[in-house]
Amino acid sequence: MRIKETLNLGKTKFPMRGNLPVREAERQTEWEENKVYERRQKLNEGKPSFVLHDGPPYANGNIHMGHALNKITKDFIVRSKSMMGFRAPYVPGWDTHGLPIEQQLKKAGVDRKALSVADFREKCREYALEQVDKQRTDFKRLGVAGEWDNPYVTLDPSFEAQEIRVFGKMAELGLIYKGKKPVFWSWSSESALAEAEVEYHDVTSPSAFYGEQVVDGKGVLDTDTYMVVWTTTPWTIPASEGITVDKDFDYAVVQPAGDQRKYVIATELVKNCAELFGWEKYEIVKQLKGAALEYVTAQHPFYPERKLLTMLGDFVTLDSGTGLVHTAPGFGEDDFNVGKQYGLDIYVPVDDKGYLTEDAGPDFAHVFYDDANQISLDKLKAAGLLLKFMPLEHSYPFDWRTKKPIIFRATPQWFASVGKIRTQILDAIDEVKFFPDWGQKRLHNMIRDRGDWVISRQRVWGVPLPIFYGEDGEAIITKETVAYVADLIEKHGSNIWFQREAKDLLPAGFTSEHSPHGQFTKETDIMDVWFDSGSSHQGVLAQRDYLTYPSDMYLEGSDQYRGWFNSSLITSVAFSGKAPYKQILSQGFTLDGEGRKMSKSLGNTIVPAKVIQQMGAEIIRLWVLSVDSSADVRVSMDSFKQISESYRKIRNTIRFMLANTTDFDPAHDTVAFDDLEALDQYMEIKVNKFTKEVLDDYAVYDFMDIYKKLINFVSVELSAFYLDIAKDVVYIESADARKRRSMQTVLYDVVVRLTKLLTPILPHTTEEIWNYLKEPEDYVQLAEMPQVQHFNAEEKITARWEEFLKVRTDVLKALEEARDQKLIGKSFEAHVTLYADEPTQELLAALGTNVRQVLIVSALDVKELAQAPATAVKYHEVALTVEHADGKVCPRCRMIKEDVGTDADLPLLCASCAALVRADYPAAVAEGLTE
Repeated sequence: MRIKETLNLGKTKFPMRGNLPVREAERQTEWEENKVYERRQKLNEGKPSFVLHDGPPYANGNIHMGHALNKITKDFIVRSKSMMGFRAPYVPGWDTHGLPIEQQLKKAGVDRKALSVADFREKCREYALEQVDKQRTDFKRLGVAGEWDNPYVTLDPSFEAQEIRVFGKMAELGLIYKGKKPVFWSWSSESALAEAEVEYHDVTSPSAFYGEQVVDGKGVLDTDTYMVVWTTTPWTIPASEGITVDKDFDYAVVQPAGDQRKYVIATELVKNCAELFGWEKYEIVKQLKGAALEYVTAQHPFYPERKLLTMLGDFVTLDSGTGLVHTAPGFGEDDFNVGKQYGLDIYVPVDDKGYLTEDAGPDFAHVFYDDANQISLDKLKAAGLLLKFMPLEHSYPFDWRTKKPIIFRATPQWFASVGKIRTQILDAIDEVKFFPDWGQKRLHNMIRDRGDWVISRQRVWGVPLPIFYGEDGEAIITKETVAYVADLIEKHGSNIWFQREAKDLLPAGFTSEHSPHGQFTKETDIMDVWFDSGSSHQGVLAQRDYLTYPSDMYLEGSDQYRGWFNSSLITSVAFSGKAPYKQILSQGFTLDGEGRKMSKSLGNTIVPAKVIQQMGAEIIRLWVLSVDSSADVRVSMDSFKQISESYRKIRNTIRFMLANTTDFDPAHDTVAFDDLEALDQYMEIKVNKFTKEVLDDYAVYDFMDIYKKLINFVSVELSAFYLDIAKDVVYIESADARKRRSMQTVLYDVVVRLTKLLTPILPHTTEEIWNYLKEPEDYVQLAEMPQVQHFNAEEKITARWEEFLKVRTDVLKALEEARDQKLIGKSFEAHVTLYADEPTQELLAALGTNVRQVLIVSALDVKELAQAPATAVKYHEVALTVEHADGKVCPRCRMIKEDVGTDADLPLLCASCAALVRADYPAAVAEGLTE
């Protein structure tokens, strides 16, 4: 008989390699066929609810790594809550309206003008649903569990109808109005944009300082004086109607040497401006407060018939410029507000496509706004009014979809008032818990500072604004008309609005004082897509009886503080007086390995499908666990390769424990805690502490901390300590020996706990592990999280072992030094003499364990510290000497023993192994043993 036949060498069919790209897909099919998600929901009926409401991704194209980070994090939360005593259904959603889909159809060759609006919208709908199917496949392949066969999509008639009802409630409260105000206008999209649809990039603009001659100085300025203004948008000068100053600033009238003209500049900026304008010598002939300049008029630089009014405003700064602001009320919010205050016309000589109109005069008519900059500069120079031109780099708003710059343009739009309910919204924010906590201040400040919400869009693919117009042009929005339109849309879909005439969209017999002849027209604008998703609390949460409103959590990227978090909050407070969420968790963006934003143009995108194909979705999921997603996250293929190593370590550690518990039946072989070996008691306490820490981290969504604790537990507590010692017990002892069963009890419990704790993270792997355990549930996803157990004297036991581990560290150092000196190779070649003080000796005795075995050496002597020779290596409370152990190597236990060969029938073995083999393997005695 061979010696290895007398060992309990662990065997398992659990493979070292997961073959994840193949096996994950097979397992997902099995889950779907066996309705594992639905069974989990059934198990959780009657439990407290935790509803994470899905922020809908836009239905356009395959998913990217940001999608993966988002959806996997949500899956961590939903799965962990489901196993921690909560009913946690997850309904995924999609945002399916908006300009990008219209643009995709245009790229595909669809001629919108050749189709009716209703037919074009139908093509948009078909495209959107194709994209939903594509992304649904991608998300499911990540292992995300949810109600994939019944998601919410914003084009669904029932959702659209609820959105209309939200609009109606806001209209009832007087929050919906039409006004002509400057809005973000995208000439590339030919539509107004909301703040959330704007992103900022650095640009270089033509910056111009120029003079405007005083016409009526109101007794404080002469007519040979010029108001010096500054602009970074010279193309807006044709729309200039005034000059704004601050009433409290000091202004100087400056006379440059050799110049007959005088100039008005903020006193604080005179020196800087003089340097810019090349005034080597100048005299300040007069100083006055800004308030004194009110109602002074100046000549428009281009149009002799137009006079510019000097006004007082609180938006003027002294950071740059001259302290006098060129004011065009049709092209800026501050300009608009001060212009309205002083009764100026709102003049907007630019069309929807960004071209100046004939109102701007023959020099500018039909010129693209950006090209008009040079015309303005040339005209200023020709008139002798341009004091300085220089390029200026600054941040400028862009359309986030077309990536083109936008303009501020006053147009008639429909607005939702934020100002009227701002206080209620801010109060609602105070009731919400934020992860990270700085999110509260961010959202508070955004609501505090935001203007009213422009909700109309000049497009066709979206939910119509349910507004009618009477014969006198008055808008008609009544409770009756909105309710009727909502019911029509719920039955037929929103295309009904574009298929029927206005009269056929109104209740039968409807009359209005604004249409004495019964003639009505309808609004053609659609609602902002942020109103779509922002109404999901009513379209989804309030509609599905197994969800809750408000939801427990919204989780999205940090950009959603001005997007979905923001729009949902406004509509929810307006509709019901409360926030739609109890908690907000925000994440950063995914960047490439160098910290750059990922984009196709840079060629630095990483598609999740590629990682899945090469390594498996589990690697992406473990990566998500490992990163601090509260800030921007860098990712590269190297990141996934590193995570693959962590995954391999976890997998193979669990494999070792599975292999060494194959002959362990928890129903019959489990050893009670009080009867466990001392080392095993310590590890059982440790794994329960680890369990508590992980469950606590799940509760506060600290996933990166779970990763850190997991890797430490697997690598340090298990592999480098407990499992290293375990081999000398589970391999060597008799199969049914109490000492072996004691250790198997803990090994099995560790595997079960790890498997359950890791299920929200690595569900494919843990289900594979579950097949090798003797647990009652068909799937680990149907199990509950492990309970944290406490034991008698656990603190005392832990304290002893923690103190001993310091001694062990000293021994390991001494062994390493001996290895460096070629005294020993493996630690089993060592004979260690440990010279210890009395407290340390008492500690070793109190452990109640075989210290030699824990230190994995062949011989250990413990002596008084005072006996330590000068050659001993001294540490804290101990000194150590290491020698090569005397005797021969026993090939069965690998130790060097002096009693090898004392059993004549088993001459290769030490006395201990020989006695065990003689008792358990009598055939070995008869046949003899060979290596």
